[in-house]
Amino acid sequence: MPSKIMEREMAVSYVPGIETDPYIRTIEWEMMDKSKFFSLNVTSSFIVRTFLYPFTVIKTRLQIQKGSEIYKGTFDAFRKITKYEGTKGFYKGFWVNSFTIISGSCYVLTYENVRHLLHSYDVRDAQIKALVAGGSASLVGQTIIVPVDIISQHLMLMGQFKNQYSGKKKISIPTNSIVVETDGKSKFGITSSLIKEIYKTDGLRGFYRGYIASLCTYVPNSALWWSFYQFYQDQLHIILPFGVPLMMQQVMAAMLGGLTTTVLINPIDIVRARLQVLSSQSLIHDDILLIRSNQ
Repeated sequence: MPSKIMEREMAVSYVPGIETDPYIRTIEWEMMDKSKFFSLNVTSSFIVRTFLYPFTVIKTRLQIQKGSEIYKGTFDAFRKITKYEGTKGFYKGFWVNSFTIISGSCYVLTYENVRHLLHSYDVRDAQIKALVAGGSASLVGQTIIVPVDIISQHLMLMGQFKNQYSGKKKISIPTNSIVVETDGKSKFGITSSLIKEIYKTDGLRGFYRGYIASLCTYVPNSALWWSFYQFYQDQLHIILPFGVPLMMQQVMAAMLGGLTTTVLINPIDIVRARLQVLSSQSLIHDDILLIRSNQ
């Protein structure tokens, strides 16, 4: 006999004269093989991150720049990074950023357990459970991920320069507010120097710069995405003709949920990125370079 949770989430479609089996629309925490889930989750997350990381680099650089001082848009950024930095330019900070996969496991663990807890308190609305669990999971995830995110964002900006004029003379100034020597250093050496410089500049607070902005970005982002995902999945199940595979419905719901959430949250995400990477000393740093160029 299926459990009450399984009965609640099962959707049965009937076609006259044809016997159909019920299928599960939501896989509950207790239904999963935990050892397989976490190992496959880490592996799939790493593979997806490998393919999508170049877009993360482009997004971060576009968010940090003022207006169109360096890149005119996504395609222009792709062209210039390829031309001046090569393929490696798209993977700056990749290995550091990969540590955020750990927070992904904590995220899922929190999400599923909060949903289970809400169910134990007789909360039956799937969208409400998704909203609360998604927000809670993001709170835990961001607490772990912010220091790693800050380090990887600084690495993403290395090698990027903006042009400024001192009189009639044009000079190139690093866009990164923290500059470290890279010549002759390994990736580990550069990362180590960057961590030391962040600590020297802002102390431990430097690793949580923009933490509140991150919470204001990703907690509602996560809460809204899960809520919209549940909403779109329910609506697509009603609207789409019989026979459309469940996985296709879920993929479409995930894409629509992501699109809707991004449109709503992107302005806050830009503020978060600038707070994390641009320090109050960045303007002073630019002025010093301008003065030196005149000497």
